[in-house]
Amino acid sequence: MIRQPWIHNAKTDWRFILSPPFLVLAVVILFQSQIQNLENHYSFYTWLILIVFVDVAHVYSTLFKTYFIKDEFQKRKLLYLGIPAISLLLGLIFYQFGSLFFWSGLALVAVFHFVRQQYGFMRLYARFEARSFSKFWDGLAIYSATIFPMLYWIKTPRAFNWFVENEFSWTSSVPNYVPVITVIYFAILAIWILKTIYFFINEKSFNIPKNAIIVGTYLSWYFGIVYFNNDLIFTLLNVISHGIPYIALIYIREIEQKDNSSLKKLSIFKTSFGIFLFVLILLGFAFFEEMMWEILVWREHFSIQSFGVSISWRDFLFLLLVVPQLTHYLLDGFIWRNQKK
Repeated sequence: MIRQPWIHNAKTDWRFILSPPFLVLAVVILFQSQIQNLENHYSFYTWLILIVFVDVAHVYSTLFKTYFIKDEFQKRKLLYLGIPAISLLLGLIFYQFGSLFFWSGLALVAVFHFVRQQYGFMRLYARFEARSFSKFWDGLAIYSATIFPMLYWIKTPRAFNWFVENEFSWTSSVPNYVPVITVIYFAILAIWILKTIYFFINEKSFNIPKNAIIVGTYLSWYFGIVYFNNDLIFTLLNVISHGIPYIALIYIREIEQKDNSSLKKLSIFKTSFGIFLFVLILLGFAFFEEMMWEILVWREHFSIQSFGVSISWRDFLFLLLVVPQLTHYLLDGFIWRNQKK
């Protein structure tokens, strides 16, 4: 048996990184009627917990790997100042082509980010494995597990959106490819299962966390998008399986596993109070941002009637609000490269 490549240890990895899709899916299957009741009567609280305190909060955890680290910021200042500027510019360009084009473009970038995070976790847990036939099929399995549900969503009416209604309507003229990709999807899954069994039997090789990531990705994306057609179930499986592992990874790699001398003032976050403070900071940033989205754009859960700004200023503030999210999407493509430790 190979040495299991835990990021922290088995207990922590299972609790915060590997188990979310399995636990959430179990809750969904066992309590479907109660979940529907939550969606109908407690939408504000599900929005607050899932969107604000998990989804938006995980965006700001990136600060603890980038902008809050003085030496890291100084070393890659051009990157950390340039990406927000590029994000604002991209938002401005996209917005010139209309609201639907803007949201469709942002949705595609977000989907790409979600897909790549799953691939990144898989590679992180396969960091001690040599490039091989097995590694190729692991990568193909992750991409199949994520891309097929999205392609299915685009061609099949769903009761949920990534951001806004009709964000993928521009694909309506594309011929129906669902039957073909369904066969490809299940063929890749079958080959990956057979490959995993083969290596376990013949080489006594079974990478527990890597395989758990792949299986969890298959389950959360298939049941969240394809099997169930429910907004809250999609959000539960999508947001929790993405946000919680990312926040945990940031804390483990950037705070818990670093010594006090390298953390300097940030060493306060290694204490019990520091964990509470770490979470509180994320929630504070997230709540402020989402409150501004609600006031200026969505107005679904609360609004401030007296908060009046001109159309031009509102458009500018709207584009500014996109910057943290788009910066997170783009930065992730740089800051996690070559994570071999």
